[in-house]
Amino acid sequence: MFTHKRHRRLAGVLTALVLLTAACGSDDDDNAASDTPEAGATENGGADEVCETAQDEDDSVESLADLDFSGISVNVGSKDFVEQFVLGNLLIVGLEAGGASVTDSTNLGGTLVNREALLAGEIDAYFDYNGTGWTNFLEQDDPSFDSEELTNDVCVGDLAENDVRWLGVSPFNNTYGFATAGDSDAAGGDLQAMADYVTENEDATVCLETEFPNRPDGMVLFEEATGVVIPDAQTQILETGVIYEETASGNCTFGEIFTTDGRIPALGLDVVDDPGVFILYNVSLTMKDGLYQEAPEEFEAIADTLLNILDADTMAELNRQVSADGKDPKVVATEFLTAQGLI
Repeated sequence: MFTHKRHRRLAGVLTALVLLTAACGSDDDDNAASDTPEAGATENGGADEVCETAQDEDDSVESLADLDFSGISVNVGSKDFVEQFVLGNLLIVGLEAGGASVTDSTNLGGTLVNREALLAGEIDAYFDYNGTGWTNFLEQDDPSFDSEELTNDVCVGDLAENDVRWLGVSPFNNTYGFATAGDSDAAGGDLQAMADYVTENEDATVCLETEFPNRPDGMVLFEEATGVVIPDAQTQILETGVIYEETASGNCTFGEIFTTDGRIPALGLDVVDDPGVFILYNVSLTMKDGLYQEAPEEFEAIADTLLNILDADTMAELNRQVSADGKDPKVVATEFLTAQGLI
């Protein structure tokens, strides 16, 4: 039985709220009570208000051409892997449909490169992941396992500390996971069933990338949840790209994967069901508040419109078209948005 632990986020949220109220005046100001906003508020509104699109408000539009980005220039970045190429080009196509002047800086580099470029004003917007925002950017522990709550926590903290907004939240969660060959007798189970299978079958193997056994968001979470530590004799350490092929061929009974990787549908892999063990990595559109203020309703709308249609199967299929079929990411983005009736 799973022994999943609820995580605590109090310290991080309190830190963000302290920063959000930093401009509320001091006891030395005779007019502080009348001249300052209420506690928990900023010039852009309270914490809940400024991060409303990270919660439950849907600002999607029926057509991206209905948005008015005329006179606005946006330099779009992305990280250097397939999913980010697709996401970046979805944003580019959507902005162009709304009349924005767009510069394509996708495939800029890794997480740190894009983040520093955003903070320095070298790019204006790119998609990032709520788990990354919480652990890497805000340097917090114990993230929420509710996707909207986690995104809201990140939004509040990053806006207060770094003037960065997080808009929208994707249904898909590109987190760590495990898969097995679709025709394997181990297919169709959850993480506990996987643990039981490996325990009962001494010839079963679990293939992991180099860092996964030692990451705080890696194998330790599987072990805590299932109560099973996979023996070294049943573990193989392989390069990430090799794991997918070896799992499909049956050389790995279970392989560590990223849950929206295009190789999952391409190779017919069966993803092991995760009831909420691995840290969330849902996507949001990130940008500096200065750009957001040029067209707040439009940016909220484009984020929701693009992200709300991206569940795990859809994202994996778009990724597959690039990684397996070799299609250009902008072609994939354009065809998808056309099929959705959005352009």
